[in-house]
Amino acid sequence: MYEKYESPLSSRYASDEMLKLFSHRTRIETWRKLWTELARAESELGLPVTAAQVEELESHISDIDFDLAAQREKEVRHDVMAHVYAYGKAAPGAAGIIHLGATSCYVTDNADIIIYREALKHIRASLLAVAANLAAFAKKYRATPTLGYTHYQPAQPTSVGKRATLWMQDILTDVEEIDFVLDHIRFLGCRGATGTEASLLDLFEGDGEKINELNRRLAAAFDFDSCIDVCGQTYPRKLDSRILNALSAVAQSCCRMATDIRLLQHDRQLEEPFEENQIGSSAMPYKRNPMRSERICSLGRYLIADAANASAVASTQWLERTLDDSANRRISLPEGFLCADAILRLAQNITAGLRVNEKIVEKELKEYLPFLATENLMMEAVRRGGNRQELHEVIRQCSMEATRQMKDGGSCDLIKRLADTGVFGMTEDEMNALLNPSDYIGRSAEQVDAFLEKYHAKYGDIAVSDSEINV
Repeated sequence: MYEKYESPLSSRYASDEMLKLFSHRTRIETWRKLWTELARAESELGLPVTAAQVEELESHISDIDFDLAAQREKEVRHDVMAHVYAYGKAAPGAAGIIHLGATSCYVTDNADIIIYREALKHIRASLLAVAANLAAFAKKYRATPTLGYTHYQPAQPTSVGKRATLWMQDILTDVEEIDFVLDHIRFLGCRGATGTEASLLDLFEGDGEKINELNRRLAAAFDFDSCIDVCGQTYPRKLDSRILNALSAVAQSCCRMATDIRLLQHDRQLEEPFEENQIGSSAMPYKRNPMRSERICSLGRYLIADAANASAVASTQWLERTLDDSANRRISLPEGFLCADAILRLAQNITAGLRVNEKIVEKELKEYLPFLATENLMMEAVRRGGNRQELHEVIRQCSMEATRQMKDGGSCDLIKRLADTGVFGMTEDEMNALLNPSDYIGRSAEQVDAFLEKYHAKYGDIAVSDSEINV
């Protein structure tokens, strides 16, 4: 295994479940299930396919001779026909009716649709697991004051939990996007070389209703409500674009959250999980780098860029069919799913073990709170008979002086400076009494409660969970 290139998504990042779903075995077994169901429907609708042949196909879905198929593909340069041949060798009594009335895209495209749907369900479950972790985190820290930032500059305080709901809302938006895609995925069915069903029309001697029934049965066999209304040989590649755009959205949300965590870990306000024996740096043993969050951002850039493949393919399909989509799709769709899976495993791991260093959060807020509280101090001084315009100018001058002192390495003495002016009618102690951090977070706690109530009403109570990462 060490002599050949192996995708890091397979060897390092993606889950066993997703790797199995996109394995060659799953793909070919799905092809064989499609051939079996096609034979079953044709037999039941009166074509010369026996029940014994259907039973034989069904009993040989999993015993795949991959070596035989690979050797045959070298000879015929056609993967589908190579596997028709290998399936026929496994089920010789049914060899003559395998793929009857079908074109290659009957198995390739329908199998892709089936696999992508299952993969989207897996991604959806992972998103909800991340959301559940964030919900518990937001509830715990719903009213914990923290410094807010705009432009990464200190701004009005918020709460630690309120900030987590911003990340959570993005994640739930992605769930809604995936739900939309899942709700609109339809089966291709057996539609022929150009989507006209001409071969089936010949087989069924012009009986179009039997063709409709055949496709209804095929769709139902794989738990689809209906088939695509019209098509060429393939399903519309707009579906691939829709799928990869949804996966790109997952990357965007997770990258945003991971970037915030990286910024806050720089100030030691938050910390992602860090194991007892974990090494932060080969040169600097003291370091606790946010490597999981950094990896999310790294993988996210790849996935966001990967989405461009599907839009390029969808926009350049020729008429009823062209094959310049095939090689691209074999890479971009599976890799996109594996990458999204890897990102969400990391996100689940981080959100399950995210640590808040409350003393540092409190210290950071207290350093800037005097500046943020000046409007409240000014209003209180006006209530005590002060002149608003005069107070505003005093605050401006004192703030500049206090800031200058902080830039020179000193501490913030803004409150003392304001009290010493005498124009506020308050002592320094009285001013400090107005600096309760919880008084400056607005409706943060209430907003968290309302958001979580709506979340639980829609998705129920999902338990907090972790996800083991390989490296």
